[in-house]
Amino acid sequence: MQVFYDFIPIIVFFVIYKLAGIYAATIAAMIISFLQMMIYRYRYKKFEPLQVITCLVILLLGSATIFSRNPLFIKWKPTIVNWFFAAIFLGTQLWAEKPMIQHMMGKKLTLPHLVWRRVNTSWCLFFFLTGMLNLYVVYHYSTSVWVDFKLFGLLSLTFLFALGQAVYLSSFLNANSE
Repeated sequence: MQVFYDFIPIIVFFVIYKLAGIYAATIAAMIISFLQMMIYRYRYKKFEPLQVITCLVILLLGSATIFSRNPLFIKWKPTIVNWFFAAIFLGTQLWAEKPMIQHMMGKKLTLPHLVWRRVNTSWCLFFFLTGMLNLYVVYHYSTSVWVDFKLFGLLSLTFLFALGQAVYLSSFLNANSE
């Protein structure tokens, strides 16, 4: 359910783009992202740091898109967010006691430190490469193709990558239960 919740702004962006164009879609994504952040704050009495960062990026680049009438700003949003996540995952890998993925999943899974590092590294590379792929689509295809890619391409890649991670981790869970 959380995954769907995280993709609501993307889905809203896609639908509004198809109905009213890039600028209306950008405004809708800005509003939905802000509302999501505030609903989370109201419900859990705290802010989710990654959600706040994502919202701020949408608000900043969305505002630049609206005021400059240049959709290139909002098209960079997935790359900036993915590269920011890659930097966090890499930073925790290099300088923290636990990699980021262990902070996120460590209460639910017990894995060897080397496995946590491998999974963390793979997510870091995934975020970096999807950021690069987004830029490729931005600069080589139309806005309409980019919007389709943003929803269907990036969502599918994320789902398939997470599925691959689950398969990889399942081998360690089965080994731990024997």
